[in-house]
Amino acid sequence: MKKGIHPENYRLVAFKDMSNEDVFITKSTAETKETLTVDGVEYPLVKLEISRTSHPFYTGKSKLIDTAGRIDKFKSKYKKFKKEEAKAPEADAKSEKK
Repeated sequence: MKKGIHPENYRLVAFKDMSNEDVFITKSTAETKETLTVDGVEYPLVKLEISRTSHPFYTGKSKLIDTAGRIDKFKSKYKKFKKEEAKAPEADAKSEKK
C-alpha cells in the first residue's frame, strides 16, 4: 500500500438497511450527523437503501421496493413533458379548423 494516501480517522459506524431494518457495525470514515444506540453503545449512523441482507443477488429473492416513492417522484418530474405533448395535438386541431 502507498503511504500517506489512506485516512487515519476510522471508527466504528452503524449501517442500517432501511428496507428491512437490519443493522451492522463496521469501521468507516463516512461522515454522518445521526446516531444509533446498539447494545447500549452510541454509534454514528449511515442509512442505506439496500445492503447485503436485502439485495436480490445475496438473498436469492427478487422483490420490488419503492423506497421514498421513487416511482411517484419520477412521474411527477416528467409530468410536465406529458402535458406539453398533450397540448400540441389540441393546438394543431384548432388551427386545422380555421
